[in-house]
Amino acid sequence: MLRLRSILFNTAFYLNLILRMIVLTPIYFLVPRKLAYEIPKAWARSNHWLMEKIVGTTFEIEGLENIPESGCIFAPKHQSFWDTYALLPNLKDPVYILKRELTWIPLFGWYVAKQRMIPVNRSARGKVMLKVMERAKQEMAQGRELIIYPEGTRRAPGAEPEYRYGIARLYRDLQVPVVPVAMHPGLFWPRRSTMRYPGHFKVRILPAIQPGLDPDVFFKQLIDVTEKASDELLLDAARDNPSLPLPPTAVKRLAELQGTTAH
Repeated sequence: MLRLRSILFNTAFYLNLILRMIVLTPIYFLVPRKLAYEIPKAWARSNHWLMEKIVGTTFEIEGLENIPESGCIFAPKHQSFWDTYALLPNLKDPVYILKRELTWIPLFGWYVAKQRMIPVNRSARGKVMLKVMERAKQEMAQGRELIIYPEGTRRAPGAEPEYRYGIARLYRDLQVPVVPVAMHPGLFWPRRSTMRYPGHFKVRILPAIQPGLDPDVFFKQLIDVTEKASDELLLDAARDNPSLPLPPTAVKRLAELQGTTAH
């Protein structure tokens, strides 16, 4: 039954994407940029509805009040395709730094170009990265939320953290608050898997780290607060979803946490 529900959801997910692009693309490209953003935000909401109705997966968001009114850097954990779109409805005008290869995808690339996303060649250095920083400053000056995944790529739930120092450079140069976000969607929508699992989980938006700290101090604080919240949410998810199949990384981390708690 789980496999059937997963197949049904995946089919509905991609049909939802394709049909919305076919029907709404003319509107998307005719209306002003910010108004056009309501189309992908509505798509995100519809995906939440499909996942709840077909798979039985729900979530709640804690700490929405921690999102600053002005521009900020949004720094979520990254485990799943889910977290690339799921929080769109809760942000005013997010902008992503993304792999430039994504902009080459027909139609999708045009969508991200309309929203002035910032493409980057991951192997680039020097002048190219200076241009990326300049673009980021321009967008942040408009009060946008810059979304960057501090670990760079998707990580399995409970895996050893591998934060990249690039976010500390952004923090130093952009001089805006950084909002850490902890969550475990990878337990329900695993990376590199077509399976989707029912249950309930929390997304925790943590208090912003204000600008002005030494980059090294900021980097350590970001890791500490995010991983502490991530551990708490992993314990909650395991307790609240006892039949959920856990990946080895989560099993190992839970054993470590429960051993620490026991002592």
